[in-house]
Amino acid sequence: MFHLNYITNILGLKDNNIFFKENFYKEEKIKGIIHKIFEGYLSYKPESCPRCGVVFDELFEKHGFITSNIKVLDVSGYKTILRLHKQRYLCKHCNKAFTLKTNIVNYGCFISNNTKYSIAKSLASKISEKDIAINHNVSPNTVERVMDSYYDLEKIHKTYLPQILSFDEFKSVKSADGAMSFHLCNGKTGKIIDIVEDRRLDSLIKYFSRYSHKARANVKVITIDMYSPYVSLIKKMFPNASIVIDKFHLIQLVSRSLNKTRIRLMKYDKANYNKLKRYWRLLLKSKNDVDYSMWKRFTCFPNLTTESDVLNYLLNLSDELKSTYNVYQNLLDAFQNDNFDLFNETINQRYTNISDYMLTSIKTLKEFSPYIKNSFKFHFNNGFIEGNNNFIKVIKRIAFGFRSFRRFKARIMICKGLFFIKKEVAI
Repeated sequence: MFHLNYITNILGLKDNNIFFKENFYKEEKIKGIIHKIFEGYLSYKPESCPRCGVVFDELFEKHGFITSNIKVLDVSGYKTILRLHKQRYLCKHCNKAFTLKTNIVNYGCFISNNTKYSIAKSLASKISEKDIAINHNVSPNTVERVMDSYYDLEKIHKTYLPQILSFDEFKSVKSADGAMSFHLCNGKTGKIIDIVEDRRLDSLIKYFSRYSHKARANVKVITIDMYSPYVSLIKKMFPNASIVIDKFHLIQLVSRSLNKTRIRLMKYDKANYNKLKRYWRLLLKSKNDVDYSMWKRFTCFPNLTTESDVLNYLLNLSDELKSTYNVYQNLLDAFQNDNFDLFNETINQRYTNISDYMLTSIKTLKEFSPYIKNSFKFHFNNGFIEGNNNFIKVIKRIAFGFRSFRRFKARIMICKGLFFIKKEVAI
């Protein structure tokens, strides 16, 4: 019986009541796929009758076998089935028959517990639920049931919040209330705290009301983008928190204004269309990084020239573009060097020759100026949460979208290691 240990180890069986006879292995084609079939037997003396509770005595007699095809983990890349013949007994006390049970599979189930545990672990990887189902020879619905039974999907503690928070949003599922879902994480570690289905103000106030006042009062700094409802939310729910506007979004705001100015000029100046289109990065580049010394050949320019000459050529095409560029460079310099005085001076000047796009951006910067000042004081940003948002997009793209927000959120939290397999079901 030395082969018995090898078989049980290969199949991951931990039931000593299962044994194998000769010719226990064969191959069968099931639904066009070759399966490895291991044929085993389950037999032992039961302690009592599960029907009437009478303890084992001469009233029990063997009553044949019932066969179950149990899906187990793949062997050598082949789909594998344990064809288990379970001993049946007839209880003469209640005149009822019963089948012996084993710990390798739940009663009435044909998927081994090892397979379910492997599915639960696979959910933590960036792979679609459909591919997990294919790899384990089960249906996608089985994968969802394993997720529900192996993970505590609603275990979010509402008694603690870190001192540094980051708020942002991402495009959610179609069935979610509102177009975007809300995402908060620890501003120091980047660890996701929770995901809320709806980012609208009323929903967020209702959500944060579930946290204790002590937890909300513990928050000292919150980094956000320029979304006004977040400001209202923080003032109402976080009494000790300073609002910090993420600098990336500030630079993005003014760079888009300059870029739109360039595009508008490009559409009307057909003679310089290609130059304005090709060298847009040069306009957005910090003036301190522009090369003034290296002569080389630039496409669309007939002679050898430098980056600074190309830049000056583009700026001289329009006074509006040049003025808008100068404002952009002043703001960029202020953001990069934490110079709030330069920032304040730039947005409070009276401009007559800059584009409407930049004027609108300056108006927005003035509106958020008290919170932008904190961006120069506190060196926190939304880098972690933006990375998490990219991770969420990857999960969504791999799955080709989700219908249910609950499933979407659960998968994100599992992949991020925030939901753990329950101890009582771990193998």
